[in-house]
Amino acid sequence: MIPILYLVIPCYNEEEVLPETASRLGVKVRALMKDGVVSEKSRICFVNDGSKDGTWGIIRSLHDSDRIYSGVNLSRNRGHQNALLAGLMTVKDLCDVTISMDADLQDDIEAVDAMLAKYSEGFDIVYGVRSSRTTDTSFKRNTALSYYRLLEKLGVESVYNHADYRLMSRRALDGLAEFKEVNLFLRGMVPLVGFPSATVEYVRGERFAGESKYPFRKMIAFAIEGITSLSVKPIRFITMLGVVIFIIAVIIAIVFIVQFFMHLTVPGWASTIVSIWALGGLQLFAIGIIGEYIGKIYLEAKARPRFLIQEFLDKAND
Repeated sequence: MIPILYLVIPCYNEEEVLPETASRLGVKVRALMKDGVVSEKSRICFVNDGSKDGTWGIIRSLHDSDRIYSGVNLSRNRGHQNALLAGLMTVKDLCDVTISMDADLQDDIEAVDAMLAKYSEGFDIVYGVRSSRTTDTSFKRNTALSYYRLLEKLGVESVYNHADYRLMSRRALDGLAEFKEVNLFLRGMVPLVGFPSATVEYVRGERFAGESKYPFRKMIAFAIEGITSLSVKPIRFITMLGVVIFIIAVIIAIVFIVQFFMHLTVPGWASTIVSIWALGGLQLFAIGIIGEYIGKIYLEAKARPRFLIQEFLDKAND
């Protein structure tokens, strides 16, 4: 049976690039339809994440002019991960397979063919993996690789050089729907779904137009989200650090007692001040990490909706 494909593309203030993105993706999907790779019921679904520009107006216009374009309009900005999840959960019962990608045309759309080929071989999840990071600055390339290694050390299963360009079958999407957490890090959650998976390499290009929606500040916040959402090892690290400091304190106390009886003690402020600042800093650091987890527990306990859909445009369902 020829599968129904839905491309899911989160959009936030993408009016500069969206017409070109829609044009290129339309050509690609129609070529796949013509070759009998995907069904005529396949769609390109843009998810408007509370954009402040004319993004939703463009999506609506595309939908009105061509049945191949579909649109999901969120009630407000919820962030890239929530917008992506909203799109996937909205279309999962309408299709056999989805492929998610960014709207900026940095993901090579020609890799879609290889992903669908892997799907036809029986793989439920296919990760788009960058073959190189030559387009990145040296700083970004090195920090990204270091972050992947850190995630691995913390016990988080992740795919190196993979963002959110991936194929997921309906079975995999149903599995992902079982994960109810509010704090989303899909790059770490999808591997937890299981099912047969494969990778496809591609060359990531430059952004076609507009500005990146992930400046350095947001990248740091996203990195912390990934660690604290999927691993409790930082808390265990605090416990081990406390044990080590306690042992060191006991050793120092014994040394001072011996020196006292040998009349070798030399009064000084340096060691006292250093100890106070070192221990104070460690305590604040530990409290901060614990606070991150408590904050996540607070958000999870409230169980607020991860997204609210204001409008869904799809001519197969209008």
